[in-house]
Amino acid sequence: MSAAVRVVGLAKHYGKGEALVRAVDDVDLEVASGEAVVVTGPSGCGKSTLLQLMGGLDLPTAGEVWLGGRRIDRDSERARARLRRDQVGFVFQDFHLLDELTAVENVELPALLAGTPSRQARRRALALLERVGLDDRVRHLPARLSGGQKQRVAVARALVNNPAVVLADEPTGNLDSAATTEVLRLFESLRADGQTLVVVSHDQRTAATADRMVSMRDGALIEDVVLGPSTAGTVDVLSASERA
Repeated sequence: MSAAVRVVGLAKHYGKGEALVRAVDDVDLEVASGEAVVVTGPSGCGKSTLLQLMGGLDLPTAGEVWLGGRRIDRDSERARARLRRDQVGFVFQDFHLLDELTAVENVELPALLAGTPSRQARRRALALLERVGLDDRVRHLPARLSGGQKQRVAVARALVNNPAVVLADEPTGNLDSAATTEVLRLFESLRADGQTLVVVSHDQRTAATADRMVSMRDGALIEDVVLGPSTAGTVDVLSASERA
């Protein structure tokens, strides 16, 4: 199976001398096409920085970033922006929806920016909103959507250009338990459909969406575990007291 994204000797450092911060420190990681990987660890361990480097949003201090067999860390910002648009779907913790656009307009926007004809972009956006269970919310502005619905719109938007890989940065961090359940079940369905996923989270309950779980601490990978059926399966994010 070919690698959708691969990083080699990856490092991102800030500051100098005693003020040096090793946000990402000599990381090697490969995600195969069609694989779902969850990256976990405590706050400040480098998870989000790693995701930004993998998607070409930031440049490393050292190391290599490969996306779809192409090394991207030496590309210009313009080339990396084009690559992100065409091959990467991003999902963020705070949704990043445009408040003045409806759900369907938010979803179709990346396709329009990529040059997709408007009718084709609208059909694709409507189909994706139906897939994420929001076909009855397509004309709603973000202010009229719940947190879980906003995140599902964001996932649909991330998929609109048929990306090779979807990178999600703490996608349930701002959600309550019920909304978290909605979003994790959606990621489970994407995994089942063979979408390449890298989901960053401090919450190990996201393991239910993944084939592998990678743990980080102090900028370094400390564990890489293949998940079996007993650990990756039905999402259950409620505590015992919440279920009672």
